[in-house]
Amino acid sequence: MAMTATDFDFLRTVVSRNSGNQIDPSRDYLFESRLGGLLRAQGLTALDQLVAALKLEPDARLQRSVAEAMTINETSFFRDNSPFELLRTALLPALIERRRHIRSLRFWSAASSTGQEAWSLAMLLREHFPDLASWRIEILGTDLSAEMVERARAARYQRLEVNRGLPARFLLKYMVRIDDEWEVAPALRPLCRFEQRNLCRLPVLLDTFDGIFLRNVMLYFSAETRRHVLLEMHRALSPDGFLVLGSSEQPGMPQHWLPVLTEKTCYYRPLPAAG
Repeated sequence: MAMTATDFDFLRTVVSRNSGNQIDPSRDYLFESRLGGLLRAQGLTALDQLVAALKLEPDARLQRSVAEAMTINETSFFRDNSPFELLRTALLPALIERRRHIRSLRFWSAASSTGQEAWSLAMLLREHFPDLASWRIEILGTDLSAEMVERARAARYQRLEVNRGLPARFLLKYMVRIDDEWEVAPALRPLCRFEQRNLCRLPVLLDTFDGIFLRNVMLYFSAETRRHVLLEMHRALSPDGFLVLGSSEQPGMPQHWLPVLTEKTCYYRPLPAAG
């Protein structure tokens, strides 16, 4: 049987409830292209069979698998380099001075996909701030998809992936070639850890961070989901910490976030909670 408009509505609801992502009806074709692997894993041959299975016996694990498969995982090393330059030249030097008494820094890559953002930050810290070698540094990467989290932990990338944004000197210094792939060097591994987390299930974490990276993910959320996620970010951020969003994203919520404009990019400081 062919998929009906009602069937696609059902799948969009499954995705939204389990990930917060909103799939526009004009992009229903993505279900066909992205759920093929899940269909084969379930022994199914057509998308309408998956819909029927989900309706017949609601399976929370299968619903999460559908949502994970529909998540956009576009990323690269040092993606949109301006935020990393801002970190190197301004945000990190000032933050390091404020943390000298505790010699500890914590960062959260909140939609880390296959891990390039977190590993890019680790490389930046090691390359430009060698004095931090004796500090406690933690970079936490979280993602909705268990598969993406496992890839981030493995930290092994194809040539095409390292050619997208990773400077040649960093490739040689912080990566190890294994056959036709490149793997993050052992010396860098202790800085990053990765966990599966759903940003729409609050609270996501009970920790506090000095910097949070939530880039290029909110544009797929509804307004209500964006508000909930940003309130969670506000709770999880140190009072003098910073939030980095994607170049086309803004948090709104002026009672919670102060935008700080720089020459090439923008970041956000948390404002004290009312009351």
